[in-house]
Amino acid sequence: MAEDNRTSAWRRSLPLGVMVRRTPGVTQWAQWVWTPVAVVPGAPDAFWKPMREDGNVIDYLAGVAELTLYRSDVEAYKVSLNMEAPSLWVILVPDSIGASPSDWVVGAVTASAYEAQDALDSGENLVEAVPMSEGLAAWVNEFVDLHYEDEPFQKRQRDRAQVDRVEDGRGDPRISQTTDVYRSPRAQKLRKDH
Repeated sequence: MAEDNRTSAWRRSLPLGVMVRRTPGVTQWAQWVWTPVAVVPGAPDAFWKPMREDGNVIDYLAGVAELTLYRSDVEAYKVSLNMEAPSLWVILVPDSIGASPSDWVVGAVTASAYEAQDALDSGENLVEAVPMSEGLAAWVNEFVDLHYEDEPFQKRQRDRAQVDRVEDGRGDPRISQTTDVYRSPRAQKLRKDH
């Protein structure tokens, strides 16, 4: 379905290359530690291409993912922009076919802290915050400014309580209930009097 002019501004996309660093593990159970460290706008499409080597530390261009901003998620983007260091979130998912050297593939890049939390809750994904460059932060912030509407807090009014009503343990009056554990002694006495 093609977007019309009214909804074309509700979404914005940018392809980003994901850089993942391999470092030696610190325990005997993990030989390598894989950590997303950066995103690169305009990166060529590549699959785990080594970009830089420094001894046992290798930086890979793990893949390209589309960063898509949606009008409905601007509150979550504000959370990411207002962090101490504005951040994007890289989500690596398990490699089901075993084609990558890390057993992970790039699943998504998001500016939504809420989406990152959802991906982290499953326990199956590797989710890391990577710093947002000033240009990317300005791009996301422009979208947020365009669509964010601050909703004022409205205190809810409570319903007035009707204190004159008596429904103490009252069930269906058509059915005689002599052993109702929820009926108070006062209500049982009133039923016997009638």
